[in-house]
Amino acid sequence: MSDSTPDMARPTDRPATAARLRNLGTRLLSLAAIQSDRLVNEELARAGARKWHYAVLATLEEFGPASQSELSRRTGIHRSDMVSVINELAGHGRVERSPNPADRRQNVIAVTERGRELILRLDRLLAEVEDEVLAPLNPSERAQLARLLTTLVDHHGHQM
Repeated sequence: MSDSTPDMARPTDRPATAARLRNLGTRLLSLAAIQSDRLVNEELARAGARKWHYAVLATLEEFGPASQSELSRRTGIHRSDMVSVINELAGHGRVERSPNPADRRQNVIAVTERGRELILRLDRLLAEVEDEVLAPLNPSERAQLARLLTTLVDHHGHQM
């Protein structure tokens, strides 16, 4: 057999992909998202955290104490899932619950010092993952990618 046999790739070569697949933006976006998501999840797990932990801590850090329902709205985490996220974070001393003085039926969630320490660690970790994922892009291309992805997310009505 010759090296030019189309269906036989050498072990070190990447398999050939149909042009319609190579040029399909939605497929490329999905493949990049899968890879990025895998790396983020792996690194967060090594730090004893999950994406939802980061979302809640980042939101509390930026906006201050909030009710569970407000956190749900701001993060996009479903209310029923928010309870377990708050339980996990509270169980590790990263957030604390206190009754809402305006409505005693509600709890107000606030980030603790341990939560602030974790969010700083996770910020650094996620910056490293982002650098790895976006390594082939220069700073201008990274900014352009962020603008384009924001346009897509906004167009499809997802909260950021």
